[in-house]
Amino acid sequence: MSSTDIEQAHTPAKKRGEKKPNFVLRIILFIKQVIAELKKVNTPTWKQLRNYFFVVLGFVIVMMVFVTLLDQLFGFLTLFVFGTAV
Repeated sequence: MSSTDIEQAHTPAKKRGEKKPNFVLRIILFIKQVIAELKKVNTPTWKQLRNYFFVVLGFVIVMMVFVTLLDQLFGFLTLFVFGTAV
């Protein structure tokens, strides 16, 4: 499939004055486009992957501490407003 075919596939059939391609042709076009996009994907190196892992892990730990502190604060405020727990 040439790049012109792909460009035409992105243009609605009504604008081109053509009938809409049948279901099977649209599925085939979709699969070809998916494969073309997957060929553009770059897999990260081991060093990049390790760095991404630690950045995400650090962010998750910071968010866990933040949510824990908020939970404790709201717990203390609730006890202060409504008295001691039963």
